Amino acid sequence: MASHSTSSQSVPLSPTSAALSIPESMQKRARSPSPMRGFLIPSPLPTRRTRTVSATARAAEGPIYKGICKCFSRSKGHGFITPIDGAPDIFVHISDIEGEYVPMEGDEVSYKVCSIPPKNEKKQAVEVIITYQAPGTKHETWSGHVVSS
Repeated sequence: MASHSTSSQSVPLSPTSAALSIPESMQKRARSPSPMRGFLIPSPLPTRRTRTVSATARAAEGPIYKGICKCFSRSKGHGFITPIDGAPDIFVHISDIEGEYVPMEGDEVSYKVCSIPPKNEKKQAVEVIITYQAPGTKHETWSGHVVSS
């Protein structure tokens, strides 16, 4: 039998044609450097520091409400207050708590209200003051001392 040359012999591929034969999922793409690479993502929680001056002024002029501390986590930096008038629970950030004690579940508090951006549909408690500590609980100061009430 005579050996004949066919087109089944391997033909070297150019660099561009080799890249085209690799599936796209396996190809490495050059990434543009992100300006945020290496930085922390900013917190979506509204704080006293990130609140606008006008929002702070509107809250300061508003009425004072009363409620009961539903929960507060010092490690997470936020909690919720149940208003006495039966409205839905309201968010409170650690930066908006006045006084020397960390709020505990069952504490009676007074607060003012500020809207939460970007849509300003939800509300947040600001200028929160513990007016009555729940009896039989141990309260912690911001410096870490535990005091029995």
